[in-house]
Amino acid sequence: MLYSICIVLILVASIILILAILVQNPKSGMAANFGAANQVMGVRESANILEKTTWTLAGLIVALSLIATISMESGVVTTGGALQKDAEALMERVNANATQAMPQAEVPAETPAETPAN
Repeated sequence: MLYSICIVLILVASIILILAILVQNPKSGMAANFGAANQVMGVRESANILEKTTWTLAGLIVALSLIATISMESGVVTTGGALQKDAEALMERVNANATQAMPQAEVPAETPAETPAN
């Protein structure tokens, strides 16, 4: 239950984080020339709030990810399901086709190097 709540909260925080990043003004680049008008008109506080919001949401996502990982039940991660069986069957088929399609070349045995006579 806690795992599902954490996943939902991570999704909501991620969407809000995307919106907060898109609203911010770029610090450099070609669009920075247009941002100078905002500083003259006194919009500096909104930039600080958006930056704090961005860092807070990023930290929240990291914390929720750790909590979700810790609270994950052992049944959520399966080791021998149908997907694993399908993958093994596919690998066997690929290996069988590879040996039929490409004959193995024989590697000649190394001959001992002749030592020069003194």
